[in-house]
Amino acid sequence: MTTRELDRWFQSVLNPGAFNAADPSLNGIQIDNDGADVTRVAFAVDACLETVERALEAGAGMLFVHHGLYWGKSVAVTGRHYRILKRALEGNLALYASHLPLDAHPECGNNAGLAARLSLESLEPFGVWHGAALGFRGILPRPLSLDEVTARLFPDGKKPLHVLPFGPRSISTVGIVSGGAADEVHEAIALGLDCYVTGEISHEQYHPVMENRISVIAGGHYQTETVGPRLTAERLARETGIDTIFIDVPTGL
Repeated sequence: MTTRELDRWFQSVLNPGAFNAADPSLNGIQIDNDGADVTRVAFAVDACLETVERALEAGAGMLFVHHGLYWGKSVAVTGRHYRILKRALEGNLALYASHLPLDAHPECGNNAGLAARLSLESLEPFGVWHGAALGFRGILPRPLSLDEVTARLFPDGKKPLHVLPFGPRSISTVGIVSGGAADEVHEAIALGLDCYVTGEISHEQYHPVMENRISVIAGGHYQTETVGPRLTAERLARETGIDTIFIDVPTGL
């Protein structure tokens, strides 16, 4: 597939135009290639020198990331930015970014994927940011302990970054917004949810969380945002037949 054909597929699935008003990311093709066909697409969380290098080593013609290189302002082509661009252009590697569209997608998004791991029912939009709902809330098929919820969210045995175990011992309702969405815990509190799942939590949320008797699982910004790229890779491979790989570069944050 050409980069233009891939762009059309990603646009048809992820609908980035719906997030233009809310998203500072330049969603879409951030670096093009010379028109060559792409036979393998690498997926990763971050556009960084390591993911570019590993995509090229794996024979990928495009790197699809959640966190791209451009965030609503001009960036000088110097230093780190120069090195990433230079290596991608030398290797004829296209770069595609999908930020909020990949958080909010109801099937292959970060938050939908986490909700699916919990088998949440009665899903509703949750976590409104700049007018766009990015996450989901729902009801567990049966009440679970906090440890059981954590184990289902991270079935590979990886541990969340932080857990604030202040909610009920038996959890029935959960809200999810991946990544850096600590403030959305206040929406979870207002809705009376038992548990809030996100990537990061900070000092200023600790006392409101404790006083309102809600549990928080902060799985790590990186760890909670590997879900969408993996699911999108699976769907692209399934629907187009193109080869896909996921490049894991965990930050521990």
